[in-house]
Amino acid sequence: MNPRSVVYVIDDDVSVRKSLERLIRSAELSVQTFSSAHDFLSRTLPDYPGCLVLDVKMPGVTGLELQEKLTEAHRFIPIIFITGFGNIPASVQAMKAGAVDFLEKPFDDKTLLDAIHRAINRDIQHRQKNTELAALRRRSESLTNREREVFELVVTGMLNKQIAFQLGITEKTIKVHRARIMQKMAVQSFADLVRLAERLK
Repeated sequence: MNPRSVVYVIDDDVSVRKSLERLIRSAELSVQTFSSAHDFLSRTLPDYPGCLVLDVKMPGVTGLELQEKLTEAHRFIPIIFITGFGNIPASVQAMKAGAVDFLEKPFDDKTLLDAIHRAINRDIQHRQKNTELAALRRRSESLTNREREVFELVVTGMLNKQIAFQLGITEKTIKVHRARIMQKMAVQSFADLVRLAERLK
């Protein structure tokens, strides 16, 4: 587990917030607590992997409404919902929208901590994929316009001579462009190039 990961707890009940804070700290995790969704949204959060332990029913913005707001703002943070009221439609809605878990109070400490660890690992993986994709986009942007044209045709499975004919240049020139593309995209095979092209879509 990343030592800099943070668990955010949002619950309007002070006793619940304090109890969850003690539990999460006992697992050697950093924790920040908030009394409302508005309080959470108004803060600038550290750019560390983390997750949200979120009460479903709160005054003002509810837990489900906060989940919607975060989705609309393209803010990815894994959410574990907690509730004192069994509500199957709400749990289904939350899980369909990507929640990691939906726990009814009172829940077992280990159940919550296991869910927190799963959620943080999900965030770490999401961040790694984003970092890899950003690096891949930078490599793609280093291609010249002609190399990009050749790249787009190569990954369709066209032969060098077919690409040369379509672009009105020699097959030898296509081979040169193809070699440069492989070098700039840091791949060793055609199959790898196709996989990168799929990820760039």
